[in-house]
Amino acid sequence: MLNLKEIFSVTLILFSVIDILGSIPFIIIIRKREGRIHAEKATLISAALMVSFLFLGQSILTLFGLDVASFAVAGAIVIFIVAMEMILGITLIKDDPDAKGSGSIVPLAFPLIAGAGTLTTILSLRAVYQEINILIGILLNVIFVYLVLRSSVWLERVIGKSGFAVLRRVFGVILLAIAVKIFKTHALSI
Repeated sequence: MLNLKEIFSVTLILFSVIDILGSIPFIIIIRKREGRIHAEKATLISAALMVSFLFLGQSILTLFGLDVASFAVAGAIVIFIVAMEMILGITLIKDDPDAKGSGSIVPLAFPLIAGAGTLTTILSLRAVYQEINILIGILLNVIFVYLVLRSSVWLERVIGKSGFAVLRRVFGVILLAIAVKIFKTHALSI
């Protein structure tokens, strides 16, 4: 049953976990490395991951013999590597000429948008809220994500080169802290 209060709560929770606004410097880095962001592809894949996880998340992890903690730690390691790239201004993940354009999937769709934090949050929300309200919350977040991805060139122009350099390092530290928090929270339970 539709419940506006539940939809609002789910939307805000997912918005804070996905943190697409905080990811803008990272999105710009991916666009520069890849040549462009495939906003439609990244949005559709992240939406598919979130909806699939809503209905099949626990079963998928069980099928592969994984638990939520292991999944979260794996996502934290990827986020850690990306954060180090942003802070140090180096490239640890080398470009594969055959995989040009895959940046819209990894690490953008997963783990940045539909990462371990988002997917485990969706599993937690399912225990509290109605599925239809969670679906609408996912849809609203995905629309906002799409708008941010589509406007990455404009956002870069507004921020400027020096602003981007500062933001990249600041958000790199924030991403690093998120990775450490996820790792600290879930590593002990593996």
